[in-house]
Amino acid sequence: MRPAIIAATERNHALRHDSGMDELARDRGLEALLNDSLATVHGLTQKAMFGGLAWLVNGNLLCGARSDGLLVRLGKENEAWALEIPGVVPMVSGGRPMRGWVRAAPAVYVNDALRQRLVEAALEFNRSLPKK
Repeated sequence: MRPAIIAATERNHALRHDSGMDELARDRGLEALLNDSLATVHGLTQKAMFGGLAWLVNGNLLCGARSDGLLVRLGKENEAWALEIPGVVPMVSGGRPMRGWVRAAPAVYVNDALRQRLVEAALEFNRSLPKK
């Protein structure tokens, strides 16, 4: 784990908390971690979504980064194991839970092994989807 990325992520969360901001903002530290984790993935694109950045593989959503955490698409049948990890909760959008998606808090995604496990599970689910 690169200390500069961790520091940027922690600084982003502290600034957001201290300012009382309610809107979502980008987390450039998390974006850098995801770019590193996904560097060798073919068919990868980025798009502004969810109040942050999202990564797609072959046109299918894979994961996202925003100031309140790492969003990961695991599929409805594969989210239970991730929800057992402290700091991982169901993703909520517009006040409604999005089945098959989870949100990992910073304490989870700064752990290289946990982040990689979540990303690999998202890639495995993504491979089961038809290309768009």
